[in-house]
Amino acid sequence: MRAVVFDAVRSQPEVREVPEPQVPADGVLVQVSATGMCRSDWHAWAGHDDIALPHVPGHELAGVVVAVGPQVARWRIGDRVTVPFVCGCGRCEWCLSGNAQVCPDQQQPGFTHWGSFAEVVALHAADVNLVAVPDDVDFATAASLGCRFATAFRAVVGRARVREGEWVTVVGAGGVGLSTVMIARALGARVIAVDRNPEALAVAREVGAEHALLADGTDLPAAVAALTGGGSQISVDAVGSEQTLADAIHSLRRRGRHVQIGLLPPVDGHPRVPMDRVIGWELDLLGSHGMAAADYPAMMALIGEGRLAPQRLIERTIGLEEAAALLPAFDRATVAGMTMVDPRR
Repeated sequence: MRAVVFDAVRSQPEVREVPEPQVPADGVLVQVSATGMCRSDWHAWAGHDDIALPHVPGHELAGVVVAVGPQVARWRIGDRVTVPFVCGCGRCEWCLSGNAQVCPDQQQPGFTHWGSFAEVVALHAADVNLVAVPDDVDFATAASLGCRFATAFRAVVGRARVREGEWVTVVGAGGVGLSTVMIARALGARVIAVDRNPEALAVAREVGAEHALLADGTDLPAAVAALTGGGSQISVDAVGSEQTLADAIHSLRRRGRHVQIGLLPPVDGHPRVPMDRVIGWELDLLGSHGMAAADYPAMMALIGEGRLAPQRLIERTIGLEEAAALLPAFDRATVAGMTMVDPRR
């Protein structure tokens, strides 16, 4: 099969022929019809994750089942499926309680094993992790749910537990940030989007942001406080840097809730957090690490009702060759939405 492969950390990825993966006994092989390019893929390429080399990245995907392991009961060849980027084992206490996203024995395509920047990908524990894709949902839309949109949904609904009328400040208007804006607005929140890219902020307004603030060196927490009368109830860092984390936390009012989605690379051994503000203002710090397949029905219902439209967040679709060229610079790309990869191109 054709796949995007890199042989060393920060080496130039290239497209080449590699062997297809073997079907896991409890899993399936999926022919990839669409897969998203995410900042997390860049983190893996940059060496911020423990991966085996050579490596095929990619963790947001949808496609058609082409092989089924002997232990799989629910799925057949030809089924249209997607999957959360965290695949639980299906046996531990976390999976059994519906929290596969924190399974200690989790598998993650594109991290723990070869991913979906390829024509075929292997997925484990299929009966626990696969999600059926309805015939009226295209593969690109389904793939967009697997990491950024589902993570944003859980961040807003499951972790922050947003209530109608609350202010939500979203720092970063890439794929996960725009998803957060759309979901928070659909649930009745008032949303402020922050980004350094004016085009991304324009999209944020289109999908529900009431205010859009350009990150141009101005005092963003002060601007949020002025707009909200003292700070937002909820903040979300959808980028993952010391500055974006600090801006998000300082934009909160007292006893606010912060959700960290963006991965924080270490600085001097560990990312720094303004804990004086957290303690003094009794702020809640929450992590959001994807969403289990068991939680997909609530999200799918809102999509079916038309209250959520993840397809609006897809900015462009590229092929494997373009994906290989783009990945090393993706942390600096000025993308106003999601980039999808079609391995058939």
